[in-house]
Amino acid sequence: MLVSKTTMPDYGMLSSGLSSFHALARNPWDLRKGPGGSSAGAGAAAAAGYGPLHVGTDIGGSLRLPASWCGIFTLKPSLGRIPIDPPYTGRAAGPMTRSVEDAALMMAALSRPDARDSMQLPPQDIDWHDFERGPEHLRGLRIGLLLDAGCGLPVDPQVHAAVAQAARLFEQAGAHVAPMAPFLAPAMLAGMDHFWRMRSHLDMAALPPERKARVLPFIQAWADSAAGLSGTEVFQAAQQFHATRVATVAACSAFDYVLSPVAPITAFAAELASPTDDPLRALEHIAFTVPFNMSEQPAASINCGYSTDGLPIGLQIAGARFDDLGVLRVARAFEQLRGPQRPWPEPPAAT
Repeated sequence: MLVSKTTMPDYGMLSSGLSSFHALARNPWDLRKGPGGSSAGAGAAAAAGYGPLHVGTDIGGSLRLPASWCGIFTLKPSLGRIPIDPPYTGRAAGPMTRSVEDAALMMAALSRPDARDSMQLPPQDIDWHDFERGPEHLRGLRIGLLLDAGCGLPVDPQVHAAVAQAARLFEQAGAHVAPMAPFLAPAMLAGMDHFWRMRSHLDMAALPPERKARVLPFIQAWADSAAGLSGTEVFQAAQQFHATRVATVAACSAFDYVLSPVAPITAFAAELASPTDDPLRALEHIAFTVPFNMSEQPAASINCGYSTDGLPIGLQIAGARFDDLGVLRVARAFEQLRGPQRPWPEPPAAT
């Protein structure tokens, strides 16, 4: 039974809790920070303990980014594993929970077939309850370690250190960890950004002026910056989705799983639309997440540490296409390796 709906930014096109319709969403770990997005409300609600089970959606990182910044767990499944309406290239729905166990429970319910999704995977009898694996499960696995996305924002030293320490835990458990060279080119990220700008520009051009005026100014500026793009430029931008897919699959082919940061930074100020707060540099924080949307590979976010000011840091675990259960098993093994977690945030004291 659906209990409630939580907030998200306009058009789902921000990694923040800003909205022209709802009040500003904040991060329970530090109310000065945002929860990330676009599944902002679900991420904040899971961290705050509003309920145990939450659903979000993801086309470039909108499940994993709030999961990382709110210290919770999520799985962006293989494209079509969880039916979604309307289907779209790279778009996935997934569970947002405090534990791998709860996410596995949700996958058993969410992954049932639905003909409204023309991109759904064929029905498959996956035993989602068979996710429980100890650290010994990691022995012998070939693990790629990606600490440089190739473009976007530089990785904060504290994020780098937390992910590198997680990789060392994998090694200590018997996995074979090897560094990966960056594979996402700046032209790929820019092309996807420009195509999405044009899509949103056309969406908003269809609105009456009074309705468009209600859209967040940042999103208006971001989308309308595409107004002057030629047909050739839009076509070339669209080609970068496939280029990203090919590069991602090729880079991951030597490994069973890939570890990386989810985001290059920890949570940023709640009032900002993006880490740069610049509509012309709106997507520089998604370089680690968006490749796995385009390659259709499952990718999880699990907490792997905290910054010096107590903000969670997410580890991304990506697997081969269709290996959703395998990603859950690896995440569960790491969940037992990572050590005690800090207590969940408590509600502010009443005044």
